[in-house]
Amino acid sequence: MKNSILYCLAAASLALSFFFEYAPESSNTSGTAAIVATASLLPDFSGDNGDENHSVVTSRDSLAYSYYSQTLGLKLTYNEDQNLLRTVTDWIGTPYRYGSNSKSGTDCSGFVTRVFKEVYGITLQRSSRSMFEKVKRVGKDEMQSGDLVFFRRGPGQPIYHVGIYLQDGKFAHSATNGGVMISSLNQAYYHRNFYAAGRVDLN
Repeated sequence: MKNSILYCLAAASLALSFFFEYAPESSNTSGTAAIVATASLLPDFSGDNGDENHSVVTSRDSLAYSYYSQTLGLKLTYNEDQNLLRTVTDWIGTPYRYGSNSKSGTDCSGFVTRVFKEVYGITLQRSSRSMFEKVKRVGKDEMQSGDLVFFRRGPGQPIYHVGIYLQDGKFAHSATNGGVMISSLNQAYYHRNFYAAGRVDLN
């Protein structure tokens, strides 16, 4: 009788030891296999989509920068502020109209105020002289994209014109003889009348 009980206990112990040693391992193996399979699928799937999306964005950016480069006559490095470039591009060709600041016509300060409002959400003073009083002066060789450039007709004369510096000595402005356009600070007229550059606090 005792032997029978011992045999039963031994058999039960053997069965339990087999279950705990092998069943979980088998379960883990299948679970691991499933996890590995899932893991091997997800990176490929995400990676492909990510690369594809990245390529699409890069292509769109490249096309946009190429368009801005041709339209504005700039040599871009493809890391410039697209919002600024796009907004300025949208305004190119707008006729000059004194005292206005719309797409049907704008003067120089009207153009600058509209661009800063659209790009940076900042409301600037309406006149070029008032703008100059609010900016931080920067050297001509320290100008950055988005800085303002101011002009006057000689020493002691008031500021009469303002534009938005882009790069490579070029700036966007609304001129009386052509409306919104891109000009160079190296042009004789603007080189002669350039007074100062200023930076608006964007914070």
